[in-house]
Amino acid sequence: MRQTKVRRDQKPFAVASRATGRSLRSMRVPVHRATTRNLQAAYPFTVDSALGSRGIYIGRQAGSDASFVFDPWELYTENVITNPNILLAGVIGRGKSALAKSLALRMTAFGVRVYVPGDPKGEWGEVARALGSEPIVLGRGLPARVNPLDPGDRPEGLSADEWQREVLARRNNLLASLAETALDRRLLPVERNALLVALTAVTGARDPERGPAPVLPEIVTALLNPTPETAATLSMTERELALDSRNLALELRRLVVGDLAGLFDGATTHHLDFNAPIQVLDTSRLAGDDTAIALLMTCASAWMETTLASDRGGRRLVVYDEAWRMLRHLALVRRMQSQWKLSRALGVANLAVVHRISDLGAVGATGSEAVALAQGLLADCSTRIVYAQESDQVEMTAHALGLSDVEADQLVHLPRGRGLWRIGRHAAIVDHILGSAEWPVIDTDGRMRGDSS
Repeated sequence: MRQTKVRRDQKPFAVASRATGRSLRSMRVPVHRATTRNLQAAYPFTVDSALGSRGIYIGRQAGSDASFVFDPWELYTENVITNPNILLAGVIGRGKSALAKSLALRMTAFGVRVYVPGDPKGEWGEVARALGSEPIVLGRGLPARVNPLDPGDRPEGLSADEWQREVLARRNNLLASLAETALDRRLLPVERNALLVALTAVTGARDPERGPAPVLPEIVTALLNPTPETAATLSMTERELALDSRNLALELRRLVVGDLAGLFDGATTHHLDFNAPIQVLDTSRLAGDDTAIALLMTCASAWMETTLASDRGGRRLVVYDEAWRMLRHLALVRRMQSQWKLSRALGVANLAVVHRISDLGAVGATGSEAVALAQGLLADCSTRIVYAQESDQVEMTAHALGLSDVEADQLVHLPRGRGLWRIGRHAAIVDHILGSAEWPVIDTDGRMRGDSS
């Protein structure tokens, strides 16, 4: 090969001869041009269509090191997602709880109000205090009471008569949910009708906006001691009605004189603050009693739902921490599904936190209503965030979320704080970044490290 001499003042790449150029030309890598829509199929975490730059800062994308922001309401407005609901799954100790709390903290800076209708581990209290709000602690022997039969505020455009019918329907549905959770079965027709006539007898023509709200002891008394007039509305004697609704009445009585007495059997002592950035109901004092927790969550959720239906609420984030506990009870799943369906109309983003996607299929027998409803919750979550999963969960998770092979392979290798985000049709591997001021608020491992604080 002929050598080419290079002068000292000359750059080596500037003197290549034509022959040299021809030999190098064959070594060039061919150029491929394609749209990001096509390339993202080959490199799903590096090349993806932009999700925009409006939203709260989450962290950085692992593939491109680009900043990653998220706002379910903005994404819904831009037609990227069809609903604002979020499902967050991950095994213990991989950072899903930290993400949920930092989402809440950061969203409040943008005017979003956060509601936590049940805090079974007592971990959200620090988040509430950091935002200037005290959690409402519910438990046996504590002074706080919540009346789940509170009517809430009448929405604009609804007449007094329409509002009265709406409040009656809400209260009846709540009482039915409580009874079905306690009885662990569907109500019989006679029981459902007995509940309605008892509620009607207690409230009468009482204006929800003027008269005092009914309380559970009044409902229980009306069920145990029906009057001839209420029994006649069902073409029964009072004795027949009392006998047929006895199991229903006795289970509801548990909330009045049983192990849950003092929680929901009187007027509300702590009203929700519409101006507070966050409201937390701490249910950790009842940890270990699944049925008690379910009854508590039913009452707490109903109480908060009256606020969520308000016109003055603005954008709200409702966090269902440890949602797998709620999924065990059919009546609670029905209430959750109802809230999921109403999310767009109410301006509410629901965030459900679970350990694994299979939790949604483990709530009942295959093909049961409970399983169908739970899996429907997943379908109604346009944003799915998955932190590390055990290897035996990968196939099912990939199938449920429609993950590609490349995406599924990542699930067992995700380190702490890194998650796979599926937002509509978009995917990203994101490293969650916490600020130094956030860490003391969201840290849940202090006791494991032996911290004294």
